[in-house]
Amino acid sequence: MTTETSLTILVIILSVTLAVALILAIVLLVKLVQIAKILKRITLKAEDIADKAEAAAEFFEKGASTLSLTRLIANITDMVSRKHK
Repeated sequence: MTTETSLTILVIILSVTLAVALILAIVLLVKLVQIAKILKRITLKAEDIADKAEAAAEFFEKGASTLSLTRLIANITDMVSRKHK
């Protein structure tokens, strides 16, 4: 086997290895982009859910304060009506 043949075989092996590595890198990059898109959708949904939960909490908070005020007025009315009896 001559040096020229050895170098040719080495170039072929390196070329094939580089081609395989390049293909794997492209496939990996495509998969990473797909995962990034999925994570973005999940993040947007989580933000939407958090916003809805916050709005619901504010609604119940306002409702609780209204309910407390209503109970206070009802208690005062009961106390006044008991004194008059």
